[in-house]
Amino acid sequence: MAHSNLQTGETNGVLLRGKDLSKTFQSAAEVVTVLDHLDFEIRRGEFIALVGESGAGKTTLLYLLAALDTPSSGEVYFDLRRVGGFSASESADYRSRQLGFLWQMHYLLPEFTALENIILPQLIAGREFGAARSRAQDLLDEVGLERAAERRAGELSGGEQQRVALARALANRPAVLLADEPTGSLDHQTASRVIDLLERLHRNHGLTSVLATHNLELAARADRILRLSAGRLTEEAVSRTASAPRNG
Repeated sequence: MAHSNLQTGETNGVLLRGKDLSKTFQSAAEVVTVLDHLDFEIRRGEFIALVGESGAGKTTLLYLLAALDTPSSGEVYFDLRRVGGFSASESADYRSRQLGFLWQMHYLLPEFTALENIILPQLIAGREFGAARSRAQDLLDEVGLERAAERRAGELSGGEQQRVALARALANRPAVLLADEPTGSLDHQTASRVIDLLERLHRNHGLTSVLATHNLELAARADRILRLSAGRLTEEAVSRTASAPRNG
């Protein structure tokens, strides 16, 4: 799947790339290899499901893509730029402006309103307050929470909190959405609604999405499924089901 030079990646529309990517941890008397010389490419606009058993390294891989951790060897590239070569300020800018994050736990500020939780990352990125507020309200409308703008995040249901977290992830118009078990803490019905929303926002916002998940319904919506097992990545066929339609 990998190509021999970066210029080839550019002509193929590759946005994220791992080249000979490894991550090891020292555990007691042994070295544990979590990611073992991975080579992969994720093209602009793809919807990728990253699957694997708990502990397989899915979160570790997301952290490397996000420059929240560093590989033991190999490189991550974003739009042909070597992420490992970023300065501290460049890494922060990359995470703030190019990436949106959605985790299993929403990590909202419970005493802030839904609107304020979406305004805040925009202010940190340097946006003027009025524009940030307008953007936040538009996103709440888009996720169906226009009437919850002034409610504190801690008063919302689990599904509502995850929808606010998704709106927050899109606040700075990222190129990439990275999600780690985004439906893991939700009941089946609520998870299905969030999956529908994830797919729609992926299309409407022109995102490149990488979602680590155990949810088979979510994986069935993907353009590609990448399975992480024993430190290696393999691609699986996407099985479309009646409950997992693709639109457009």
